[in-house]
Formats: sequence, structure tokens, C-alpha cells
Amino acid sequence: MTTRRRHIRSRLSASCGEADRVLNDGGGVLDKIAADRGRHPSFIRSDNGPELTAHARKDWCRFNSAGTAYIDPGAPWQNPWVESYGSRMRDELLALEVFDTLLQAQVLVCDWRDEYNQYRPHSALGMLTPHQHHDRWQTNQPQLS
Repeated sequence: MTTRRRHIRSRLSASCGEADRVLNDGGGVLDKIAADRGRHPSFIRSDNGPELTAHARKDWCRFNSAGTAYIDPGAPWQNPWVESYGSRMRDELLALEVFDTLLQAQVLVCDWRDEYNQYRPHSALGMLTPHQHHDRWQTNQPQLS
């Protein structure tokens, strides 16, 4: 499952089988991301995906007051950040590694995700890392009275 905060452009989750967990545990991955970030998303952008997963995601959005923004079938340009992330992960990790075990794959994917989110500057963020951009964004937000 690919999840991303719109204004920080970071990959929030990347472990194997997450799409299945979204379906099987009623949105536990989405709940964990919301808990880690301190709030639920305003909306979730996705394709419809497999029917049962799409229904589970739609239910989660309804129960957590998150809107949905669906991508038209065959229109990956409507969600270019995910397409870019997937392409980079495929080219820089998956095409170069041979995973001997599921554990090895999980560790390498998590390491790659952490490097992508914490240490790699992104041109769309003015050559800041997603964490630097997020910190700057939070610092510049007006205080609510």
C-alpha cells in the first residue's frame, strides 16, 4: 500500500502485505499512520484496487471523516507522486536485489524507505528532504487562537 502526505511527499508505510492488512484488520495500517501523524487525512487518493480492499478503504474513510479521491482507471498521471515513488523503488531497490527471505526483503524495503524519507532531497520540495520540508512547514504555520 502506498500512502503519502500531500504536502511532505514522504512514503509513510512500505511493509509487505499491507494491502491485505488494510482489508483484514479494518484499516489498521491507516489507523497506525493516523496515530503516528496525530491526525486522520483529509482524503485518500487511490485507484479502486481489488474490490474487497476498495470497500474496506471506503468504509475506513467514511468512519474517520476522510474524503476519497479516486484515480480514473488507466490514468496514473492523476497520482504522479505514487508512480514516481514506485518507479524509483523498482529501479533502485527491487531490480537490484535478490531477496532470500521475507525478513530480508522487509528490512531492505524499510531501510530504503527511511533513506528516501529522511536523507534524500526531493526537487519538488526545493531540494529539501521530506522531513526538513515538514519541519519547515510546521514552523511556518500560523498559530490558531
